[in-house]
Amino acid sequence: MAEEEEVKITDKAGDWNRFLKKHYKAELGEIAREFPHKKSLIIDYRKLEKHGKKGLELADELLRNPGKVIEDVRDAVKNYNLIFTRDEEEKADFINIRFTGLPKKVAVRDIRADDINTYISVEGIVRKVTEVRPRLTYAVFRCLQCGTLTPPIKQGYGKFQEPYRPCTQCERQTKMEIVPSLSKFVDVQKIRIQESPEGLRGGEQPQTIDVDVTDDLVALAAPGDRIIINGILRSIQRVSYGNKSSLFDIYIEANSIEMGEKEFEEVNISDEDEKAIVELSKDHEVYRKFASSIAPSIYGNEEVKEAISLILFGGIMKELPDGSHLRGDIHMLLVGDPGIAKSQMLRYVIKLSPRGIYTSGKSSTSAGLTATAVKDEFGDGRWTLEAGALVLADMGIAAVDEMDKMAREDRSALHEAMEQQSISIAKAGITATLKSRCALLGAANPKMGRFDEYAPMAEQINMPPSLLSRFDLIFVMKDQPNEALDRAIGEHILKSHRVGELIEHIKKEPIEGVDSDYIEQALKPVTPEIEPGLFRKYIAYAKRNCFPILTDEAKEQLMHYYLNLRGLADENKPVPVTARQLEALVRLGEASARLRLSTRIEEEDAERVVRIVDRCLKDVAYDPNSGTFDIDKLVTGIPKQRRDIIREIKETIRSTADESGYAKIDVVIETMEQKGHHKDDVRKRIDDMLRTGEAMEPRHGIIKLI
Repeated sequence: MAEEEEVKITDKAGDWNRFLKKHYKAELGEIAREFPHKKSLIIDYRKLEKHGKKGLELADELLRNPGKVIEDVRDAVKNYNLIFTRDEEEKADFINIRFTGLPKKVAVRDIRADDINTYISVEGIVRKVTEVRPRLTYAVFRCLQCGTLTPPIKQGYGKFQEPYRPCTQCERQTKMEIVPSLSKFVDVQKIRIQESPEGLRGGEQPQTIDVDVTDDLVALAAPGDRIIINGILRSIQRVSYGNKSSLFDIYIEANSIEMGEKEFEEVNISDEDEKAIVELSKDHEVYRKFASSIAPSIYGNEEVKEAISLILFGGIMKELPDGSHLRGDIHMLLVGDPGIAKSQMLRYVIKLSPRGIYTSGKSSTSAGLTATAVKDEFGDGRWTLEAGALVLADMGIAAVDEMDKMAREDRSALHEAMEQQSISIAKAGITATLKSRCALLGAANPKMGRFDEYAPMAEQINMPPSLLSRFDLIFVMKDQPNEALDRAIGEHILKSHRVGELIEHIKKEPIEGVDSDYIEQALKPVTPEIEPGLFRKYIAYAKRNCFPILTDEAKEQLMHYYLNLRGLADENKPVPVTARQLEALVRLGEASARLRLSTRIEEEDAERVVRIVDRCLKDVAYDPNSGTFDIDKLVTGIPKQRRDIIREIKETIRSTADESGYAKIDVVIETMEQKGHHKDDVRKRIDDMLRTGEAMEPRHGIIKLI
């Protein structure tokens, strides 16, 4: 029996020898030349499967019994001298055998007890990583009495193994000390990966699993990276306060790491899907269809929905020769009265986006949004880096609701993430830069609960102007009574509820005259014209294959609009628009061309985006007093006209003040009235100056500049 077993093992090594000689001769030669800088033989599982019947047997055995198979490959390398050097035996012991390209991926939530000690492939996002540290693999001990060295003792995962017998030389039960210079160490790192958010629907909690990476696999992954881990599922017994538990924890002993597929590759598009996508792109009403397919249960808001459809497609990210990076993602903010379905719209967008994360600003800290350094048991009490929502939404959409409720220091963390699309961390001795190439879709309520048309935008939202200026589009959604519109919205809501009630009722008992055709007809107003599955595939297809270029006509149109707005400004008039808005126009134009799968940004795209941007500027930067666009109203929070009045008030205070600098407020107001300013307006500006600390009122009716 033992003889038969030995023959079988030898055959296995022979099978591997034949496979390696046929497919991996060059790689083995490279290892022989470059060892120890290159010491991993990476075997493609798909090649192994195609290597005839024997290859299939070896592939199946790898999945069932990976530890034995890896040793078999090592035996083949050693016994058949596949690494041609004098010390090939030693090299064969220290090369790594790695397998990649497993066809079947296991979801973290689907890992079960039967998978322990088998070879599995798991895909996910890196949530945390520890520092790289050496781990002892073979320990050599020295007797403290006579100095005799022990043979190397293999160290497993976890507990340290010490020699338990007396010294072979002096035969005394003396203490032994470890000799680090003769012992062998390997680099190790721990990674925690989390399920990809696109695989989760509803309120599912994403699950995590820890991964042990060793040797040349360390430092390959950073938080936020999408990776595929191939390895052996191991179990370790839980021990609490010295008592062993019957519960075991699982972790993956990484055998190989593959960097995740390119963005949107995880959305599988079949030939039929591609046919349907191309067909839909030729439809004349494609823009209307996409807009109406976003949150159809919300009535109206066509312009907002049209803008959201452009955000889903996004512009093109550009890397310039000088190394600078131009973002392609479009950021948008919805500001509106309560009860106007902003949150519902945000949640629907996350459902449609191939990659999306939803979070509420009220419950998010800057660490939860960006990234943080944490000290916990995962890193054995050391600091580890943990990725937040914007890093996890890399190459997708991050929806942040209630942005106005965020703490000031948390909002400041968004500046870099929005413009540079990266997040820099310098905490607890960890300095790192993580990628956050995502579009930000925010929602906020006015500070006073409802929107005031006559107050400046920045005064009404509890957000700094520097952050507001980073949004490409800001939509103001006002809830104004309008009998015809209110009736239409009311009927739409009641119709939706009635159909929902009928569906639930039919589940219990049938209703006469109500069949599936009747329900289908009644559901039409709340059924998207493009079903969500096709919508997601269309976006993924467009982002993967479509990179439109500006035509001269479109360029001329955008430039004309930009210069026209800039031309509204002179020395006394406000600056209507900045270069940031021009960049937004280009990004929106690219998205508009992508939506119909065009390779050119035509004049019609330019007209469409000018219309959308014009509507946003009218809402947020139009100054009704001066009758012009005033980007200062948005960017600095103070319209130019108000800044001019304040400057004149200061000059008047200086000219009417006595030697000590005190001036009478009544005299200042009277002088300003003679210059053509309104009394109430001047009084309001003086109150602003007193409130902001630019002036003080030592006695009633007396003002002094500070």
